[in-house]
Amino acid sequence: MNRKHRISDRYSATQDRILSYLVLGLETGKHYFKSKYIAKDLGLSSKEVGTNLAILSEICDELDISRWSYSNSTTWHVLPRSA
Repeated sequence: MNRKHRISDRYSATQDRILSYLVLGLETGKHYFKSKYIAKDLGLSSKEVGTNLAILSEICDELDISRWSYSNSTTWHVLPRSA
């Protein structure tokens, strides 16, 4: 089973979209993501993104997600988890 199916089976549709967004960002070298920009790019509210990222920070095995700072929008620090 490929990685995409594993993620889709474990998380809600919104969480899956956010995770896919984060993975694409990591592939381009990004490690810091603001909730408001994720929300804008995915057509979600900042609150919806923040709530789901807080949940994912606790349950996601694929990425290490942590709240990094808050100034005008929550910034999240994201790294791939070591196998």
